[in-house]
Amino acid sequence: MPTSPSRSPNQCDRPLLKLSRFLPYQLNHLAETVSRSFSQVYSDRFGIGIPEWRVTATLGEHGQMTARDVGKATSMHKTKVSRAVAGLETKGYLLRTRKDTDQREQALQLTDAGKAMYEEIVPLANAYSNQLQDALSEDQKAQLEDIFARLQAAAENLPGGSGNPA
Repeated sequence: MPTSPSRSPNQCDRPLLKLSRFLPYQLNHLAETVSRSFSQVYSDRFGIGIPEWRVTATLGEHGQMTARDVGKATSMHKTKVSRAVAGLETKGYLLRTRKDTDQREQALQLTDAGKAMYEEIVPLANAYSNQLQDALSEDQKAQLEDIFARLQAAAENLPGGSGNPA
């Protein structure tokens, strides 16, 4: 029996994955596209990248936190958080102070310049989010929130998810 020119005989017997239809890839690709697009709002003006913005946004929302807490809140690896913190500190947007209770931990907070940057970006971030959501009807927005909640819960309950110690 002749084989298809697009597949070798070995490929017929093994499962295939179409990456562009793989849900984890689709979610990641969309998130990366949106993050890169939104980064245009703050990268030229303030000289910060996506990780620095995430640290800034987290501290702007919550106030003083440790790097570990920022990492948990943003799902960023500790190395990426550390680099972002160092960059923000160098630019004068962030202040690190040792905690009285544990000298190994440092409390992070935005400086006045960091707070001003955050306050300038927030309205732009909200407008950006609203523009994305304008692509959806009110019913679709509600469905999307429900879908996100369901996918988050499902991912947490799968092996390696945060809700299931593996």
